[in-house]
Amino acid sequence: MNVELEIVVERPGLYDVTQQVSEIVSGSGVGEGLATIFIRHTSASLIIQENADPSVLEDLQAWMDRSVPQDAQLYAHRAEGPDDMPAHIRAAITASSVTIPVMNGRMALGTWQGIFLWEHRHGPKQRHMIVSVQ
Repeated sequence: MNVELEIVVERPGLYDVTQQVSEIVSGSGVGEGLATIFIRHTSASLIIQENADPSVLEDLQAWMDRSVPQDAQLYAHRAEGPDDMPAHIRAAITASSVTIPVMNGRMALGTWQGIFLWEHRHGPKQRHMIVSVQ
């Protein structure tokens, strides 16, 4: 079963999509298997990360901002704006998909784990993910 999930984002940062994905998985009828979540973009990514303390997400974003600066003069590719090439690099060093075991009809995430869409561009965007449950 494949379901497209659309998420509206406002700015760079981490957006918790665990609940939306969980609803798709539990509604799939799959008791034992795998859920794969794939983002259909090259300037956003997916990660599994702690979902209890918001400072973890703030620290991750701060680390990313230091590691891949938004200085357009550093990059040749500027056709889609000064934040586009840094966003491509940020997506390249993270992931375009995550896979989670399904047990008893639910994702087998750890107690403090959540699924996050990591938006790397500025301004509102509609992001599309495919949730595949098998």
